[in-house]
Amino acid sequence: MVLQSSFKNCLQLSCILRTPKAGFRDAASGGLIIQSLSNDVYHNLAVEDWIHDHMNLENRQVLFLWRNSPAVVIGRHQNPWQECNLKLMRQKNIKLARRRSGGGTVYHDLGNINLTFFTTRKKYERMENLKLVVKALKALRPQLNIHVTDRYDILLDRQYKISGTAAKLGRTTAYHHCTLLCNADKFVLSDVLKSPYKGLKSNATPSVPASVKNLFEEDPSLTCEMLLDAIAEEYAMQHQIDHHITLINPTDETMLPGINNKSKELQTWEWIYGKTPKFSVSTCFNMVYKDSALDVKVDMDVKHGRIEACNIDLPEQWLPPALCSELVKSLSGSKFCPNETTALSSTLLRMCPQDDELHSKWNLLCENMTMLM
Repeated sequence: MVLQSSFKNCLQLSCILRTPKAGFRDAASGGLIIQSLSNDVYHNLAVEDWIHDHMNLENRQVLFLWRNSPAVVIGRHQNPWQECNLKLMRQKNIKLARRRSGGGTVYHDLGNINLTFFTTRKKYERMENLKLVVKALKALRPQLNIHVTDRYDILLDRQYKISGTAAKLGRTTAYHHCTLLCNADKFVLSDVLKSPYKGLKSNATPSVPASVKNLFEEDPSLTCEMLLDAIAEEYAMQHQIDHHITLINPTDETMLPGINNKSKELQTWEWIYGKTPKFSVSTCFNMVYKDSALDVKVDMDVKHGRIEACNIDLPEQWLPPALCSELVKSLSGSKFCPNETTALSSTLLRMCPQDDELHSKWNLLCENMTMLM
């Protein structure tokens, strides 16, 4: 059962906010269950930030339920080039997001459920949260063979991962969020979480691969709505509150002052790519031109998502050294990004002599360079 009500009214009655701008009153303790009306990954991640930053959870715990349109979400300290197939994601219009919490990379679509448990840092206990999820699922379908592991995953039949976990621990507030695979597209999941990029060296946190399975495969009668309702019911029972889910619009500034600025920040290149820990690329690619093959060696250092140093090793007779040097010089300081590299190469090409063969070779080199990104 989902009951729609005003988030502002609910907060007035039940929440203590740190910010005076919201104008909400102190009130009784208890629990609160909210669900997002949006399927946009940036909007929903912004809600997590807003609750973490603005709500005083000393006498209140919150469960946030949300689902996203296709997106890949990387951990706070991860490298997207190391974790996913960015080219394929661009082709399929799948969004990339970097969350505030640590942990590994996950794929979201409408067949996946996201649950975020908010508490004070002192009351943070993700094992208890996961046990709550398992209890809710078993109440819904007693035959399900599921359990929580020491790594805080939920396994089905002791081998298939149906839920992964991550957390953010603030000074006084904490949240633990987890996924739950109901009927996600496993083929897309497998394809986009497979990095095609070679020669990367990074100290970024790597994801741990795992075999996954949808709960729908185990029981086709299950739906995301049923799972959400069961988890909300169990949460309400354990916190001794009404089984009442408040629906919220995560773009409504009157309810969540400043929320849209948080969402915009999460969509910036500087946050998604610029927060990538420093890494290097050392690789070779083969180019074929007029029946002759050529191996090109490329070395790059990338810091804050920008190329810090670059070296392209190819024969002098194939491309004038001055032109190659100009490309290296232009790449240094630029974003490690195919769009920016394409724009740079087009600008440099206009400065080249009108030579069809030279232009063809240049375009071939730059095309291969962008494929590294």
